[in-house]
Amino acid sequence: MPRTITSFGNDTVKLIRSLRDRKARRETGLFLAEGLRILTEARDSGLLPEIIAFAPAGAAHPLAAEIIAATEAAGGDAIETTPDILAKMSGKDNPGLILGAYRQPATDLAAIDRSAAPLWIVAQALRDPGNLGTILRTGDATGAGGLILIDDCADPYSVEAVRASMGAVFTQAVGTATWDEFVAWLRAGPGQLVGTSLRTDSDYLDATYEAPCFLLIGNESRGLPADYENECDLRVKMPMLGRADSLNAAVAAAVIAFQVRASWR
Repeated sequence: MPRTITSFGNDTVKLIRSLRDRKARRETGLFLAEGLRILTEARDSGLLPEIIAFAPAGAAHPLAAEIIAATEAAGGDAIETTPDILAKMSGKDNPGLILGAYRQPATDLAAIDRSAAPLWIVAQALRDPGNLGTILRTGDATGAGGLILIDDCADPYSVEAVRASMGAVFTQAVGTATWDEFVAWLRAGPGQLVGTSLRTDSDYLDATYEAPCFLLIGNESRGLPADYENECDLRVKMPMLGRADSLNAAVAAAVIAFQVRASWR
């Protein structure tokens, strides 16, 4: 049976609240996901939280009841509490009625199976967690294997990134590496590295994409460093018809990723 927490000073409340901070996520190996839709995506991907917390109304939905029961059956901690304490845990004034603390998976490149999908998205120095989460959603929508984060990127397991992913953080593999580590790993097997760049005449609509394709997206404001572009097997650009010279990084990733898939039909 779920245990009941009614105190803001409870240690579990403090633990879940701390997961909004990157240091706490790194120390505990846990991250926070909120809302029934995202927790259902996790369950459908074979993942259950180590801690699940909910208000009474949150447990009323049949899917929520199933996830709570499955979490308890797997040895997880189920907590019934008040909406006010849930708000304390999540840091939101209007939190969902259910949330979970999940174990972070390994993110080293050795855990990435490039043969699992024909398309992978690679992001370099991506700083906005909302963009990161949106790119994870794009990866899920385009059947990509996952997202590889290069250099100093936002944390894919931050509350903001997980929320923006709408559950895709559970369906997409996530890898992290330095540029040198990534290049060594990439060149040890098959894979076409495709970079987005303004310094090319190759239109993204006319390019020939080969599987597995690794689509490389640069930093939101600076784009890709020149030496990173030089490593690419192919550089493509999207012609801009207006005054802007580029798109938001997450939007650019989505446009090109869908074109890559369309070119293989």
